[in-house]
Amino acid sequence: MAKVENQDEITARLESALYSAGRPLSIEDLIKASGTESRIKTVSILDSIIKKTKSTFKAIEVVILPDGNYVFQLKPEYSSTVRKYASKPILAKATQKTLSYIAYAQPISSKQLVETRGSGVYSHLKELRQLDFIEHQSIGRLKIYSTTDKFQKYFGIQGDINTLKEKLFTRVRK
Repeated sequence: MAKVENQDEITARLESALYSAGRPLSIEDLIKASGTESRIKTVSILDSIIKKTKSTFKAIEVVILPDGNYVFQLKPEYSSTVRKYASKPILAKATQKTLSYIAYAQPISSKQLVETRGSGVYSHLKELRQLDFIEHQSIGRLKIYSTTDKFQKYFGIQGDINTLKEKLFTRVRK
């Protein structure tokens, strides 16, 4: 692929990558998307996109996450306002419940999941594996499930799994 030099083209490529990804992107992903092969140039243009977004938009933003990834998102304070207009969620409610149960109870066996969530859990597990939100280890005939790094990145979860469990437990008690 030819190296891109035009700043407007680089900006457009970065904006389109951030907008269309629907998830946080690493600087390496963004360097590839920009076509510049330059970390310095890509970061410089990303900084100008962040400034332009802050001065132009009121409800959307480009943010650098603590892990260094970049994300184009709705500001959290507006999420409840637009929920009814948002597109269909990536996961059905029942699958979301299974995923949250795995996140909270992990590592958890398929047997425990079936006992808690019912036999419909098998289709949830298949869908969650296809999305790479969960992984499993086989111990004999038993499968033990846990969440993946992709799950944590997609949902903006920072830190170790025990931090996640504490946050989930705090929210449940409120």
